Amino acid sequence: MTESRGPIGDMPMLIGGDLVASESGRWMDSIDPATEEVLGRVPQGTAQDVDRAVAAAEKAQPGWAALSIAERAGYLHRVADALEARAADILRIEVLDTGNTIAKMRADVGKASAQIRLFAGLGGELKGSTIPATAGNLHFTLREPYGVVGRIMPFNHPINFAASRMAAPLIAGNTMVGKPSDQSPLSAGILARMAAEVLPPGVLNIVTGTGAEAGAALARHPRVKRLAFTGSVQTGMAVQRIAAEGAVKAVTLELGGKNPMSVFPDADYDRALAAAVAGMNLGVTGQSCSSITRLFLHEDLHDRFLADLAGRVSRLRVGDPMADDTQMGPVNSRAQYEKVMSHIEAARAEGARLVTGGKRPPGAQFARGFWVEPTIFADVTPEMQLAREEVFGPVLAVFRWSDLEETVAIANSLHYGLTGAVWTRDLGRALHTARRLQSGHVWVNGTAGRYRGVPFGGYRNSGHGREESLDELLSYTEEKAVNVILG
Repeated sequence: MTESRGPIGDMPMLIGGDLVASESGRWMDSIDPATEEVLGRVPQGTAQDVDRAVAAAEKAQPGWAALSIAERAGYLHRVADALEARAADILRIEVLDTGNTIAKMRADVGKASAQIRLFAGLGGELKGSTIPATAGNLHFTLREPYGVVGRIMPFNHPINFAASRMAAPLIAGNTMVGKPSDQSPLSAGILARMAAEVLPPGVLNIVTGTGAEAGAALARHPRVKRLAFTGSVQTGMAVQRIAAEGAVKAVTLELGGKNPMSVFPDADYDRALAAAVAGMNLGVTGQSCSSITRLFLHEDLHDRFLADLAGRVSRLRVGDPMADDTQMGPVNSRAQYEKVMSHIEAARAEGARLVTGGKRPPGAQFARGFWVEPTIFADVTPEMQLAREEVFGPVLAVFRWSDLEETVAIANSLHYGLTGAVWTRDLGRALHTARRLQSGHVWVNGTAGRYRGVPFGGYRNSGHGREESLDELLSYTEEKAVNVILG
């Protein structure tokens, strides 16, 4: 079955409970990455729009924070209900706007609503503590919201990030201004319409626009004291710099990775092979920060594993992301396509061996759009660009290894540290290796999975802070100490 294509139309912003266009009157086109046709438009928000959104959030915040945890949780459950009721419409927009496959994206609304419900239930954990500092007095702490929170979202899972990441700030008593990616912004309009129906005015505000204009204005805004960003390392560093221009802020960053998977000779061969394919995240064309992009194969199984892996990857069905049997669609944008192709050309030039892929798929149906075959390079060495830089596309670098110490050193040699995977039947060896990987999220005999309540985030330049867990909830509060002097 293939869902229908076709235009989506104009989508609004949300400011103070009203569905609005930008004060500038400008609009941005959103392009179907499979066909390069215009799907729809969103307002090109300005600094003035951001300022209006922050003012609306400030106005709503005291009343929102005055609600009980149970009342705020009730609103969040209604948002989750509304998401689930509109799942089919959201799915169509998401697939057309991102190029991700419909089979992969079907789970995103469910994941978002599950995260919202998780945080609605965690609200009771916003606890302080008592401290026995003196014998005759009372010393305790309270957790209080920051006020207005800003969130800048990525293009790869738009509704998932936009909806699920509002839950922790809101249950903690903050109000929020969200800025969706300008590359896949259309589903934010659906969320805007739902929030206008379900939430009190000003609790959630959505401003679309470019990162350079609307995103920078939100990051810099002096009355947004808590900011979260998901995206590339380079943009995350820019967000930190810009945020510091406006005020002292609490900033968390969930950034990119160059994630290693190491396969030992005793690993469960068939499961490891399947995990290597799954870890490439080809249902989203490799455009996931947690994708396995460096595969370390022990010399005892390297040749066989590489041949089997290339066979599986080369047989994957690349095509219309709206078709149920498609296993990989296009990359998200022309800029992303050009970036991926530049990494492929650099790998060729530096002497990596192309095993499969490396070009636009053949056929008239791929003449337009941002298509790249799933690609594997072997004989990769640590100094190559492909070994060092995040591609954010369907490209895997394969290394041969024999010495574990050297392999761990290579895995840890980059400024990234998001995820990693270890495959072996020897539990002691697995835990030893996992502990030595300088990554924030490690799988032993697994890959690609995210688990309810387990914190996610990176070491080094892969980010700061943890999400999807109690840590995320607490990060949206400030701690106040109260000292009651009794006599």
